[in-house]
Amino acid sequence: MYDVVGVRFKKAGKIYYFDPADLPVTKDNHVIVETARGIEYGLVVVGKMTVGESDVVLPLKRVIRIADETDATVVERNKAAAKDAFGICLQKIADHKLEMKLVDVEYTFDRNKVIFYFTAEGRVDFRELVKDLASIFRTRIELRQIGVRDEAKILGGLGPCGRTLCCSSWLGDFAPVSIKMAKDQNLSLNPTKISGLCGRLMCCLKFEHDNYESVKEEIPGVGSEVITSLGNGKVVGAKVHERVVLVQIYESGRIMDLPFDDVVKLT
Repeated sequence: MYDVVGVRFKKAGKIYYFDPADLPVTKDNHVIVETARGIEYGLVVVGKMTVGESDVVLPLKRVIRIADETDATVVERNKAAAKDAFGICLQKIADHKLEMKLVDVEYTFDRNKVIFYFTAEGRVDFRELVKDLASIFRTRIELRQIGVRDEAKILGGLGPCGRTLCCSSWLGDFAPVSIKMAKDQNLSLNPTKISGLCGRLMCCLKFEHDNYESVKEEIPGVGSEVITSLGNGKVVGAKVHERVVLVQIYESGRIMDLPFDDVVKLT
């Protein structure tokens, strides 16, 4: 068993576990930690807890120290430098006539590396671009190609529902989403109706699908004969999100919307 704290480096980013050692680290503290990318500044979003060996990646790295105002100033300075680097990189991409779209630029906390995130239709030969950037910034350069879902997560925006994109506001990891999930939820299969800003199937289909699956276990399937307060009938549909089934009453022939609790399946 290991004592850990959960640290996030970006809003809605993945949570990583670190060993707090003897430091009085609590939730909402900013901390300085060592990662595979170098020294980083992160926010503790999960307070100290104990987890099993299967839940951590060994060797477990330690929290170096709790961050102070000086560290916060360094972070703001790095963000300003990243904005300048973005403009410079855009010009260099144009100079080299590369088919790529620059999405974001990020400095590591210790300025040991600057990372340029981009999207492209295929592979891009950016070797000359890297040389140019390295001569300008005098530090390690990493160009990282990302997918359209990662681009949406970085840039953010409003979804079809009118709310901030899940991926940029709270969704830490992307889960596989299939067209079957839309079918199970009786949604229109029009791509414009079930696709997010990234052009891929909306992430909410996945976590809403889990709810649909659990609710479907509670209700009789389409075609089942049921007893209701209005008489016996047959299930012809369901509105899972409203917890309502559509029942055709034998005696009247009418199709009625009835709550789950008002329907009992005939054995």
